[in-house]
Amino acid sequence: MLYSTYQAQQNVLEPWRVMAQGMSEWLHHVLPEGPTQNSVAEMAAGGLMVRSLAAASEVVARMRVTHARPAFNLPTVMSQGMECGIVEEAAMVTPFATLLHFKKDRDLDQPRVLLVAPMSGHFATLLRDTVKTLLQDHDVYITDWHNARDVPLRHGRFGLDEYTEHLIKFLDRMGPGSHLMAICQPCVASLAAASLMAQDAHPAQPRSLTLMAGPIDCRVNPTAVNELAISKPMSWFESKMIHTVPLGQKGAFRKVYPGFVQLSAFLSMNMGRHIKAFQDMQQFITLGEHEKAAHTKAFYEEYFAVSDLPAEFYLETVRAVFQDYDLPRGELMYRGIKVEPQAIRRTALFTVEGERDDICAVGQTVAAQDLCTSVRPYWRTQHVQTGVGHYGVFSGRRWQNEIYPRVRDVIHQTAV
Repeated sequence: MLYSTYQAQQNVLEPWRVMAQGMSEWLHHVLPEGPTQNSVAEMAAGGLMVRSLAAASEVVARMRVTHARPAFNLPTVMSQGMECGIVEEAAMVTPFATLLHFKKDRDLDQPRVLLVAPMSGHFATLLRDTVKTLLQDHDVYITDWHNARDVPLRHGRFGLDEYTEHLIKFLDRMGPGSHLMAICQPCVASLAAASLMAQDAHPAQPRSLTLMAGPIDCRVNPTAVNELAISKPMSWFESKMIHTVPLGQKGAFRKVYPGFVQLSAFLSMNMGRHIKAFQDMQQFITLGEHEKAAHTKAFYEEYFAVSDLPAEFYLETVRAVFQDYDLPRGELMYRGIKVEPQAIRRTALFTVEGERDDICAVGQTVAAQDLCTSVRPYWRTQHVQTGVGHYGVFSGRRWQNEIYPRVRDVIHQTAV
């Protein structure tokens, strides 16, 4: 009932948001461009009142949850001193994901990298900055996970095994010599995929595996997220967190962990900060300082674009990763086969953590180093980035200037 109630509320509010958007656009059209001077003449003419109404209308229009993936919007990139055009092409498509290739319009013979995006309530575009940076020196592919509410029920289940299977199939499609890089939640599945491919002597097993801010072993320095996961039994997660996609959607009757539930949890953790951000955005728009408002607009356009998770994947991740710690205990199974990280021999391992990460604490990702005992010592690298939290590990200046060069070095040194 929760999902149906939510959808009904969204349907009722949508005409009002459309009206607010139209009002905002019309008022901005008639207002003079640029910052207001707060002049007596403008105040007397009611200019500030009109600007304030336009700003309020725009803020109302933007306070909406969407369920469609935003655009990556990466038309060009500088690579090897040349400006290269980028074309997004689907290298492989399944009901649950697209292997998306950011193809350059020049043949530069760069290492192929599969970037594994989290399936955690948002779309792969959350890694836009990661992709943009990697494109400078690599041929980049990404797991563009589909919104589960758009996947018809006839396509069946999608759990942790299916997630891992997708990574193996994607690497097989990319071919031998590719590299694997995972951000946050998919670090467990990525290490599992690399292990299984090593166990099978798969010709497309990755040359390098980069794990960034991922929960390999949540017993180490548990965070508030980890504490929540063990504070409730699995029956609570199944009864309280799982809902049914309502009629009217392509995935009607599919059981999911809704993206709007995850978004609500994120918002509640820092509600004061989000309210202040919208107040500042309204003030900037009112004063005609649109460049200052642009950053907040872009952030919330991405933040409010949510994606539902298949119920099987969510529940199996909670149990196997956050409650039972199957991987570090040597008990993780894939379709009846035990996952053995010690089988990895031909893949270099690089782990990255953020000093101030309050989602995946220092020590949880580097735990992979102790599991991959057969990787030669000089092919194992680890890095703790000072001064960054979770998102700073894969976006922002520290990622671009301090972490990325290390990632690039590991990939290029093992690309031959």
